[in-house]
Amino acid sequence: MLGLTWRWLFVLSLAPALISLLIRARVRESEAWEQARARMKETKTTFGDVFLDRTVLHRFVYLVVLMTFFNWMSHGTQDIYPTFLQRGAHLSATGATWIAVVYNLGAILGGVAFGSLSERAGRRRTIALCAVLGLPVVPVFAYSHLAGLLCLGSFLMQLFVQGAWGIIPAHLSELSPDAIRGFYPGVTYQLGNCLAAFNLPIQQALAATHGYPFALAATAIPVFLGITILVLLGPEARGIRFGAGPLAAASTA
Repeated sequence: MLGLTWRWLFVLSLAPALISLLIRARVRESEAWEQARARMKETKTTFGDVFLDRTVLHRFVYLVVLMTFFNWMSHGTQDIYPTFLQRGAHLSATGATWIAVVYNLGAILGGVAFGSLSERAGRRRTIALCAVLGLPVVPVFAYSHLAGLLCLGSFLMQLFVQGAWGIIPAHLSELSPDAIRGFYPGVTYQLGNCLAAFNLPIQQALAATHGYPFALAATAIPVFLGITILVLLGPEARGIRFGAGPLAAASTA
């Protein structure tokens, strides 16, 4: 297109970096952050004092496990799906592309709809609802042969998968102590993402021996069940007021 190669993507990626400089120069720190820093100075509380608190540390491990399941869920239903559509379902590249467009629209819709629903129904219940609703979609998503059914199955799958993801930014922030809220959500997410990187080689190995439908189903079903159990047994802090909780303990509703 226009004679541009894929290298231009890296050139264009400079734009967000330049925008971040503008944000750094013009946007003020949040009141919650300023209050937390002031309280840490007054009480002489260090980063280590907060992070090594037993409640904070236990919750850190819990969130890493939860984020591992979440990343396994998203990558497990996305990474090999375009390959499955062409090699497993024998669709054309154009057909696979249009299905990808449709299921990404489902992802956007799901994030908005279920993220909004969680404000009323609660974070844990809404995440569990998305995971449970995803289970009956797996056969249509993975084992259909008609393009229309594959399109419907993938749309519904991403509606629920990214619907659950639409809740995660608020859920992680609410479960983070004020003093380390800039560290806690990002690191737990990235560690979970790192552990979930095993998903792709596992799916590729399963696809080589048992076919793409089995590879998709065998990774999606256990993850949906695991997320349901984890979130229902885990904590929630919806409605917490940032900056009002104790520095060295994660607040629990």
